[in-house]
Amino acid sequence: VLLAAAVCTKAGKAIVSRQFVEMTRTRIEGLLAAFPKLMNTGKQHTFVETESVRYVYQPMEKLYMVLITTKNSNILEDLETLRLFSRVIPEYCRALEENEISEHCFDLIFAFDEIVALGYRENVNLAQIRTFTEMDSHEEKVFRAVRETQEREAKAEMRRKAKELQQARRDAERHGKKAPGFGGFGSSAVSGGTTAAMITETIIETEKPKVAPAPARPSGPSKALKLGAKGKEVDNFVDKLKSEGENIMTSVGKRSAEAAKVLAPPVNMESVHMKIEEKISLTCGRDGGLQNMELHGMIMLHISDEKFARIRLHVENEDKRGVQLQTHPNVDKKLFTTESQIGLKNPEKSFPINSDVGVLKWRLQTTEESFIPLTINCWPSESGNSCDVNIEYELQEESLELNDVVITIPLPSGVGAPVIGEIDGEYRHDSRRNLLEWCLPVIDAKNKSGSLEFSIAGQPNDFFPVQVSFVSKKNYCNIQVTKVTQVDGNSPVRFSTETTFLVSKYEIL
Repeated sequence: VLLAAAVCTKAGKAIVSRQFVEMTRTRIEGLLAAFPKLMNTGKQHTFVETESVRYVYQPMEKLYMVLITTKNSNILEDLETLRLFSRVIPEYCRALEENEISEHCFDLIFAFDEIVALGYRENVNLAQIRTFTEMDSHEEKVFRAVRETQEREAKAEMRRKAKELQQARRDAERHGKKAPGFGGFGSSAVSGGTTAAMITETIIETEKPKVAPAPARPSGPSKALKLGAKGKEVDNFVDKLKSEGENIMTSVGKRSAEAAKVLAPPVNMESVHMKIEEKISLTCGRDGGLQNMELHGMIMLHISDEKFARIRLHVENEDKRGVQLQTHPNVDKKLFTTESQIGLKNPEKSFPINSDVGVLKWRLQTTEESFIPLTINCWPSESGNSCDVNIEYELQEESLELNDVVITIPLPSGVGAPVIGEIDGEYRHDSRRNLLEWCLPVIDAKNKSGSLEFSIAGQPNDFFPVQVSFVSKKNYCNIQVTKVTQVDGNSPVRFSTETTFLVSKYEIL
């Protein structure tokens, strides 16, 4: 009978211990404390016996995996069980260290319980343990899908009721009557009904902002539509509610303030500010070869001070890949071709104030493999029932610095977590979407290549398409604005630049 399974240090300190029969804590700690003293270092044994128990153990770097059994237990079966216990630990712990074991202690205990029940080994393998501990339930998925459908229907019903209440209030106000009360008596019912209408109206407008058309008047002279009329109507209504003692939260205003905070411009934004944005769409084959790569870039000009509205941008184009440039129709094309300057056709005119204006855009389309900024080589190979996957990246454009790189590898469903071998960077296993995300904070010339190895049950086709996402503050096509000058006097103007290089699609099929 198996009494306990434990992971302990070489000094006999218990990190994780699972008892399968009734044992006190002091007894198990005493047995584990005695274990290192019993071992004979001169002999290559995997078990030690005392008068009452047998220790079957396996060293794991600085730790021991120990099974404590009775003396009449079958040692061959115990050794097989020990091997299974030792294979389970790397499933949950990236390193065989004390703090890592402590961090994942509950995961290990749940897995131990799948191997042994009431002192006897269960007939399970590693893949089954993964499946059992994940507790992936088809019934739960069905229940969640039904609940989401019910929530969607309830929201749709809520919106429909809100519209009915809103329409009833408008009709009542149009005919000069009080708004109808819903579920109450007297003035309190009126207040309750109108409050409900107001709150639901706010919900609708927050979720899906739409410009409501003004209701057609049945009689009287036709007038032009007044901007902000609906806002005034709502404001009057809110004032009425406040006079009745109702507290109204202005959720829409709060939301727009939060959005402004998120979309706040950079601190060093000058009166003349430029956004240089590039987006890449790339598709590669798994055996090499670039199927298609398309890159779109644009310079957006934002002027916030009227005295800098008549300016010219000096563009430096060091791209040698054959990028196609195109200026805005109002920009002087001849000036750009001869002197690489962006200015208006009519020098007397000004650029628009306080709005983003696209002044130059470019496009690059190619199937030239040397143009790929980041190459990904995914190499799955079958070994028995499982698949060993080696995946590596290499930065071909060393001038780039890619941030927040995530390489997403699909995994077969229902086979549990992958066993990670070697890895540069970090990984996340998304068991719900069956994805392995390889996360690298920065890829640049100092960190231009790296690899990941893992094994999992599956076929080579299960691990494609591999998808890549990243952001960069350096653009791919070396097109920059070096100087801004005024049209009159050619004096230099201070300006700020914001450069982003993003991914629209990056797939290895």
